Amino acid sequence: GCILDGKLYPFGEIARTDNCFRCSCSREAMRCCSLFHTPTGYDKENCKVIFNKRSCDYDVVQKSDPSKQCIVYSRV
Repeated sequence: GCILDGKLYPFGEIARTDNCFRCSCSREAMRCCSLFHTPTGYDKENCKVIFNKRSCDYDVVQKSDPSKQCIVYSRV
């Protein structure tokens, strides 16, 4: 298998690692890509970005009330 962040994964396709990556593990290499996209266009003065490990994505919430979502205009 392949080791990523100290954890052994079997050969083949890995739909989701513990750190929110999709990977392909072979005898030659392990190739991974992230399952999340970083928010870039949002109200940076009134909102903040928090990584949500359960959904493997970033939540953009109001600084004054983190229970309220902010509008995100773009992600990379």
